[in-house]
Amino acid sequence: MKAYITGTDRGLGLALVETFLKYGYTVYAGYFGIDRSGLERLQAQYGDQLEIVPLDVSSDKSVREAAEIIAGKTSSLDLLINNAAIIGQKDATVDDPLDFNDMLNVYNVNALGPLRVAQSVLPLLRAGEMKRIINISSEAGSMAARVRRGQCTRYAYCGSKAALNIQSILLQNHVAADGIRLTLVEPGWLRTFLASKEKCTIAPCEPEESAERLAAFVARPAPDYLFHDLFADKPFDW
Repeated sequence: MKAYITGTDRGLGLALVETFLKYGYTVYAGYFGIDRSGLERLQAQYGDQLEIVPLDVSSDKSVREAAEIIAGKTSSLDLLINNAAIIGQKDATVDDPLDFNDMLNVYNVNALGPLRVAQSVLPLLRAGEMKRIINISSEAGSMAARVRRGQCTRYAYCGSKAALNIQSILLQNHVAADGIRLTLVEPGWLRTFLASKEKCTIAPCEPEESAERLAAFVARPAPDYLFHDLFADKPFDW
């Protein structure tokens, strides 16, 4: 089996690479350039089973070049995991200065990035055996949860994940006839670097646990619903 995973420098992405390598996948790891040490450690261990691919999901050119590298190595992909994401401005309300350029960048990475990547390797996925796309979303993109919590900050991150959810539905509607199944996954609150340059220490779960759960989820037949809560192992309320 062959998997393409984005956002693999560290955190959940790196844990996903290690987990899928362990289960025998050939992994194409989209690498942004923050910290290569974890991937180099895995490459020393797994050799040609891991291909590290430069990737900026916000750039049409970078996404296209990454797809060309992968297509030069394989004629098919079984699994695409769109994991790359950023959080942007966190604590501002509408009464504070809002950084709209930052918001555009967050939308570009979190919402358009997965669509760019999926489009770039769609021929390879159509030729694959498993034909699965996993888009890592977030409870932050759940409209029902935002109403319940009365949240009034993180405009960029919440909005970008909600946008990811709707474009994923549109993509699934298009690729269903090819036998491709897309699932949006809420991966849990993890001890990763997403919210800051420092690793989150108050979250209850390590990224390795989420990665193991996702590998187990992918090993099962794709569900007939789109939104999955990984730790509850059931459909998610969006």
